[in-house]
Amino acid sequence: MSRRGPQSSSAAKPRAAEAAPATTRGEPLPGNAHILVSGLGVRRADRWLFRDLNLAVPRGAFVAIVGPSGAGKSTLLACLAGALAPGEGTVQIRERSGQLVGPEHCRPRIGCVFQRLLLVENSSVLANVLCGRLGRHRWWQTLFGAPRAEREAAFAIAADLGLAPHTHRWVAELSGGEQQRTAIARALFQEPDLYLADEPISNLDTYLTGRVLGRLRQEASQQSRTVFCVLHDPTLVDRFADLVVSIDPTDPHGWRVRPVRR
Repeated sequence: MSRRGPQSSSAAKPRAAEAAPATTRGEPLPGNAHILVSGLGVRRADRWLFRDLNLAVPRGAFVAIVGPSGAGKSTLLACLAGALAPGEGTVQIRERSGQLVGPEHCRPRIGCVFQRLLLVENSSVLANVLCGRLGRHRWWQTLFGAPRAEREAAFAIAADLGLAPHTHRWVAELSGGEQQRTAIARALFQEPDLYLADEPISNLDTYLTGRVLGRLRQEASQQSRTVFCVLHDPTLVDRFADLVVSIDPTDPHGWRVRPVRR
């Protein structure tokens, strides 16, 4: 099923329930949806990137965001993260309690891997990964370092992403791909309810690409953590995603949402 936005003001707008059909692990929508986006629009300079964007995404879905460069993919992620206020519309996230809140109220439960990795370059890989859980502790609980169990868990995640030989190296000494995997390991260690990943495999080879996306797929399918991921390769979209959000740079109402059928 495919759904396009309205092409004129007289056309009917897509309802959230229609915008994102249930996946194989889906729940009734939109009543139990994890992410609810209603009438979202963002304007850049003198043009709208997208308008009237509606999504109802079930918990545990892997959502691929696709479109040409400059279409607004990173902008959509920023809105979902609460880092950018949209020009119109709303983003709501359903907490485990069932309450709907704005993303600004649940940032500790949102794991982000954006193109600016925001790593501490004069600190080790392991220390950066451990930062994923800083929000769980009071400041005085980390004065003497992270608990041993957390250090072991952080190392295991880093090792799973091929970073075991680098865990005690400073981030500034790493390659771009190693830094990218460090940021991904930090997000995984955080164990958030929602992952937002902006081209998280841009510096990785084929093997590591499959490993990273496989981990995110596992987080969605086994841990019921929702994933939004900007991807460009249609093969990877078909392999890992449940839903695809396509943004059309020539038409702010030309966005589409479709399920991936396997």
